[in-house]
Amino acid sequence: KYETLVGESGIQLSGGEKQRIALARALVKQPALLLLDEATSALDNASEGIVQEALDRASIGRTTIVVSHRLSTIRNAHQIYVFDNGTVIEHGTHEKLMANEESAYQELFQAQQREHMESGNYQSTSKICDEKQTGM
Repeated sequence: KYETLVGESGIQLSGGEKQRIALARALVKQPALLLLDEATSALDNASEGIVQEALDRASIGRTTIVVSHRLSTIRNAHQIYVFDNGTVIEHGTHEKLMANEESAYQELFQAQQREHMESGNYQSTSKICDEKQTGM
């Protein structure tokens, strides 16, 4: 039996804890359609990798739509749509979009990688992405 005090409306929980609880509630319902809007935005890099791995597994066998500014969280998607001012400007897999030298997605992805490098988080983010690709 769990007896953790979380306060009224979860006031004692961090943003990341609230986000993980919301995800758990959604996944327990076993929905046919899973809509995730910035599902890992309140998480640190280490927690993001763990939660993203769980979301990847939970997405198997169901339609999953992910809205995200953190492009590392969508690189395993079957189809990625890039919007600019409400208009789709390109779409494809991560590999296809990265192969196009003029791709807005490639530019954004590389900018985020540079940002992680400059902030000192590059190793953990890079490792998380590599582990997802190799399945480790």
